[in-house]
Amino acid sequence: MPYCCQCGQSVADHAVFCAACGTRQPAAKTATDYLYGISSRTASLLCYIPIVGWVVAIVVLASTRFREDTRARFNAFQGLYLFVAWLIVDWVLSPLFHISSDFGPGVYRVFPALMQVAVLCTWIFMIIKTAHDELYKLPILGDLAEKSVSEQR
Repeated sequence: MPYCCQCGQSVADHAVFCAACGTRQPAAKTATDYLYGISSRTASLLCYIPIVGWVVAIVVLASTRFREDTRARFNAFQGLYLFVAWLIVDWVLSPLFHISSDFGPGVYRVFPALMQVAVLCTWIFMIIKTAHDELYKLPILGDLAEKSVSEQR
């Protein structure tokens, strides 16, 4: 049970005024603001976690905390687009080259694996850049992310 900020008497949980002295009580922080303590840099960094960073990116884009933070939104969009690149390699190129490899030696299986390693290295590179608080724009995905941020203003 909270207490009055002026006289110290106990007040109801959501009381606006103290019943004893009539002093207006400060508004309590709402428990729904889960991203209150997360900095923009930390949120941007979490968007580049391989495979699961897309969840954080969607949370950052949907939250009111980062609605006006263009840097965090840019990193969230770029992290999402990097995850889409991973999905394209994993779901499209790998099966495509797997079908092609039935006709020849295993050289066709190396290309999708190299592409997955390239996307994974890009994630690690972006984590390092974001940890140093540098805004780095990837060649194609960065342009898409920049366009997405500017369209939402």
